[in-house]
Amino acid sequence: MTKSHPRISKAVIPAAGLGTRFLPATKATPKEMLPVVDKPAIQYVVEEAVSAGLADVLMITGRNKRPLEDHFDRNYELESALTAKGDAEKLARVQESSDLANIHYVRQGDPRGLGHAVLCAAPHVGDQPFAVLLGDDLIDPRDPLLARMVEVQEREGGSVIALMEVDPGQIHLYGCAAVEPSGDADVVKVTDLVEKPAVDEAPSNLAIIGRYVLDPAIFDILRRTAPGRGNEIQLTDALQHLAADEQVGGPVHGVVFKGRRYDTGDRGDYLRAIVRLACEREDLGPDFKAWLRRYVTEEM
Repeated sequence: MTKSHPRISKAVIPAAGLGTRFLPATKATPKEMLPVVDKPAIQYVVEEAVSAGLADVLMITGRNKRPLEDHFDRNYELESALTAKGDAEKLARVQESSDLANIHYVRQGDPRGLGHAVLCAAPHVGDQPFAVLLGDDLIDPRDPLLARMVEVQEREGGSVIALMEVDPGQIHLYGCAAVEPSGDADVVKVTDLVEKPAVDEAPSNLAIIGRYVLDPAIFDILRRTAPGRGNEIQLTDALQHLAADEQVGGPVHGVVFKGRRYDTGDRGDYLRAIVRLACEREDLGPDFKAWLRRYVTEEM
């Protein structure tokens, strides 16, 4: 009989980064609030958590991140103005973000890396498994990665990370996993992890992308994890410890994702994400694609 593991109900979204790759736009605006078509990137991430059944969301924030809280709060003045105009469509869109989830906030303080940001969630999460979603990675809702990861964790226990095949020449930009096959085609057993390895030292071309489902044992490991690459506390280093010793917090599995992912942390991919999503919108796509074809033809 398959062992039952605790149901996951909480999601953690680290959002304390400075967004230096998007300066000067992020000098006063959090990178998570940059629009992807007409919604900030962070809203897509919260919607993903909710669609996977995780409506208790903790955001790890820092200085100058107050707009995140404002976005998910009520705006009574704006709502009143839209009500007076009889603009029910825009009113619903404004209220959508404030009704999405039960959202909490804690400040990271010192920016000491992703591992430290996750550790800040310990008082809120307690002794239950939880999900971590990075705001730079947008996963297309038609490819429900997080729901699959939750399913695997509840069946197998331990922790589950999202993996994606990348060009071997790009693996030095990611955490990388050494793996063994499992009984499922899209699931692997993780035996080792390396943070941003040199191309000739990478154990595979499976890169860690920004979704994790973690056993609470990760917190004790993070408390003992010394700063690593970049003089930051790396989540990958703590997960490596779990992968090496299942007695600590159960096994580490990986879900190999082959769906649509948009990396909004990179300027080029951010622009490509906007184009792709705009083209697929019923209200924007037809006119935008027609203009795009004309533009490409003229430029060529």
